[in-house]
Amino acid sequence: MFAPRDPGEYLLDTERRVIRVRRHWACLVWDIFEASGLLLGIMMISVLLPEGNWLLQNILWYGGLFVLLRFIYQVLDWYVERIVVTDKRFMITEGIFTTSVQMMPVTKVTDLTYSRSVPGRMLGYGTLIVESAGQIQALNRIEYLPNPEEVFDAISSLVFGEKKAQQDRFSMLKARRAAVGRGKTKIAE
Repeated sequence: MFAPRDPGEYLLDTERRVIRVRRHWACLVWDIFEASGLLLGIMMISVLLPEGNWLLQNILWYGGLFVLLRFIYQVLDWYVERIVVTDKRFMITEGIFTTSVQMMPVTKVTDLTYSRSVPGRMLGYGTLIVESAGQIQALNRIEYLPNPEEVFDAISSLVFGEKKAQQDRFSMLKARRAAVGRGKTKIAE
């Protein structure tokens, strides 16, 4: 009931899953530093307070509990988020209590770009920018994508490879029709 749905439940029977990943753990680095710093600060203030001030001690420890629970929520939120690419669409599912599903058809993709910062190269993540036909979609910038070269290659072959195959097929049909047309004109002469 409270568990988030698996992204596979949103797929159609005719869809083929190409990629299914979660964001790189590096997206949690700032949250780790923030929670650690706040907890360390709370403990230092608690040690420096006089012993008779139990009300302020309790407030500090409840604040520490709040910081810890907030960090656990952020980790769980990262854990349940999934990026799924099928042969028909891009999809990101996220949310622990309220599930959000963002989708974009693969046919709307006009351009793909990925970039990697120095920390991204060291840790193995990058940013994928998906441009669509004249509009900004919900999935236009996917940050902290693990193994971005592999994901970029797979998505490129999915999005642009099929279009090239279709163009090749169309040009072959056009060449065949032209050849058949030439053959008929030679016979008619």
